[in-house]
Amino acid sequence: MKSIKLKLAFAFFLFVGFHSVIANAESDRPNIVLIMIDDLGWKDVGCYGNQLIDTPNIDRLATNGVRFTDFYSSGAVCSPTRCAVQSGQNQARIGITAHIPGHWRPFEKVITPQTTMALPLDAVTIAESLSESGYRTGYVGKWHLGVGDGYHPSQQGYDFAAVINGPHLPGKFQVHGNAKKKPRADQYRTDFEAELSVDFIQRNRDRPFFLMVSPFAVHIPLAAMSNKVEKYRRRAEQRNVDLPHPVYAAMVEHCDDLVGGIVAAIDAAGLTQNTMIVFTSDNGGLIRRYDYQPAADNIVASLAPLKGEKGSLHEGGIRVPLIVQYPPLIEPGGICAEPAVSHDFFPTFAALAKSPLPKNQTLDGKNLLPLFDNPRAQLEREAIYWHYPHYHHDRPASCIRKRDWKLLEYLDGSGDIELYKINEDIGETVNLVAQDPERVRRMRRELQAWRQSVGARMPISNPSHNPQRAPEWWNLLTGQPVPSLKRTRFPETER
Repeated sequence: MKSIKLKLAFAFFLFVGFHSVIANAESDRPNIVLIMIDDLGWKDVGCYGNQLIDTPNIDRLATNGVRFTDFYSSGAVCSPTRCAVQSGQNQARIGITAHIPGHWRPFEKVITPQTTMALPLDAVTIAESLSESGYRTGYVGKWHLGVGDGYHPSQQGYDFAAVINGPHLPGKFQVHGNAKKKPRADQYRTDFEAELSVDFIQRNRDRPFFLMVSPFAVHIPLAAMSNKVEKYRRRAEQRNVDLPHPVYAAMVEHCDDLVGGIVAAIDAAGLTQNTMIVFTSDNGGLIRRYDYQPAADNIVASLAPLKGEKGSLHEGGIRVPLIVQYPPLIEPGGICAEPAVSHDFFPTFAALAKSPLPKNQTLDGKNLLPLFDNPRAQLEREAIYWHYPHYHHDRPASCIRKRDWKLLEYLDGSGDIELYKINEDIGETVNLVAQDPERVRRMRRELQAWRQSVGARMPISNPSHNPQRAPEWWNLLTGQPVPSLKRTRFPETER
């Protein structure tokens, strides 16, 4: 009998010890949740200075984590940043430099390069890297990196993938992928995206997981549930303010609700101490629709004091929020002013998860974990580069930020260069090109060398240039002019 008891006791301790080792191993590989809002401006939430919109859940993340003041999206529009997040590369290497399929202005001064129409299947994604370390991977929301099942996130390392397409309002959007749950008839799109995300967390609470949540909000066309819209209409009237648009404000609050639901699910599962939550935007905010139609959602928001907007390489187009909560590493209430960029997520998440980096894929991002540990630290990086050789809310351009300095070079044949000491002039109000020509020459050479090193596609002179017809927009898919866009111009930059 004594021998049997000893054997049972030994077996029990082996069982407990084994599961203790497994638990410790799992805790060494934290869960990662990346929430990337669509077109959210740098100052659209409370902790970044917005005083009209209620964003208590997002603000609480900042209170409990670290908030970056100088974080940038990899691109000025959605697909380039999404490409960079998935691959860890500057999107110019792959050629996804415009939103897919992009815009077309056939009579402008230059012909802009064709964008790659899908994230290549041989690109190693962050999901594939984390899967190698045993992570369960999930994707919910907008993808915009290729059309059809062949380029679905399920083909890029995501075990669970619910790609949602269509407008925001109930009954208007569609779900593609392996999600069994369907939206209710009265369910707003962002609320459904939140529900799918919570379900994924609950199903995978017992193993490490990576979840990317990419709602379509706050992208135009503006649409929100009427109770929230009415709240902001009344508030705007009481405060006598015109911006942001009440529907846009309501959409931001819908996103805050999404964040709140995800955080609550993590807390309820007992995963708070073992989960990194990352909140950001895929590009800068929108001031007005690029087509300037006299529509209800024509004027969307103010990005002051930033210059420019989505589709521009000025700060308004690429400076975005970044908030990270991860209690084991990040002290509450931290503020980091070190410049960082979206393609830094890949090496950061891989380092956190102890996942292998791709052997045959150059990563342009930097590991941000040292900044999470010490927000006053600096990264070993010479510069951050952007390449947006397309017409949208501005003219084709490339850009470099090197510590306190930022240089923007237009690629439309004008030869226009802009230089700003960005740490002192966040609004890019004083062009210092004439005052510091040597710095201009040096930074321009660095920008040109970088473009050559990554094989950046460049605009070429347009033999069909017609100044009278230059403002016309044409549809790349149909090859036909878009009537409502014929008179679009660039008010600040038109030559």
